[in-house]
Amino acid sequence: MKTRTCLLLGSLSAALVAFALTSPRVVAADKVDPVADAKAFQNFFFQKFPDVKHEDFVNGPYSMNADLKRQWQEKEEFPPYEFALDAGKEMFATPFKNGKTYADCFPNGGVGIRQNYPYFDTKEGKVVTLELALNRCREANGEAPYSYVKDEMASLTAYMAYTSRGKLMDIKIPDDPRALEAFENGKRYFYTRRGQMNFSCASCHVQSPGERIRAEILAPALGILNAMPIYRSEWSGMGTTSRRFVTCNSQTRAVPLAPQADEYRDVEYFLSYVANGLPISGPGARP
Repeated sequence: MKTRTCLLLGSLSAALVAFALTSPRVVAADKVDPVADAKAFQNFFFQKFPDVKHEDFVNGPYSMNADLKRQWQEKEEFPPYEFALDAGKEMFATPFKNGKTYADCFPNGGVGIRQNYPYFDTKEGKVVTLELALNRCREANGEAPYSYVKDEMASLTAYMAYTSRGKLMDIKIPDDPRALEAFENGKRYFYTRRGQMNFSCASCHVQSPGERIRAEILAPALGILNAMPIYRSEWSGMGTTSRRFVTCNSQTRAVPLAPQADEYRDVEYFLSYVANGLPISGPGARP
């Protein structure tokens, strides 16, 4: 059983650190310190894995195992996400029925902007992800929204991620208590145990990165979204960040939320912010 094995694999020292990180807190938004949180989050992984280059954390499980990394690098000559990348590029350039394109909805024509998503919209008072922004663009131009979890959405975000490859994650938290609250809500969601297995996201991706669950090596939480969207052999196809969150909830036997629920948008905001300074590596491939 994957989830149970995951818990057993966590080392005692990691568990103690994780406990300190995961202790539930309810704090006022004006007491939230994202800068300190991001520094502590990154230092935890840098100290736990001193031999891993900082920028390599964005490669997930491949940063944890030399043999697996070598196999992945060979596979990258003909990456399994290539078909989605090509499709996304064509879709991005194809005009809507009204003649406009995605480029009309985004700064810099939508090229090289992945590192700035998600962002906090001070007018709306909520986090806006790239997936959400793409569907809003479609609807604003009279087009039906896409599924948030795979297919066209995965292809579009694959292309947009590719145009940002190598750019450093640069998520902003504006001077707005609602933005701080969103960050804190995302952090709380990440560390809160849920589901029949009583697991949090951190149970696997903070306590046990590098450990094996059967043939799978767990990825570190640091930089885990920099590679999105990803091709997973387990899925036999592409998936978005939304798909990854839904899958994680299902694997721990928790009830998944609707894609782009506020909670998922907030946890994406938290995980992206604490990865600031690490490069975009998407689209990625995972076992």
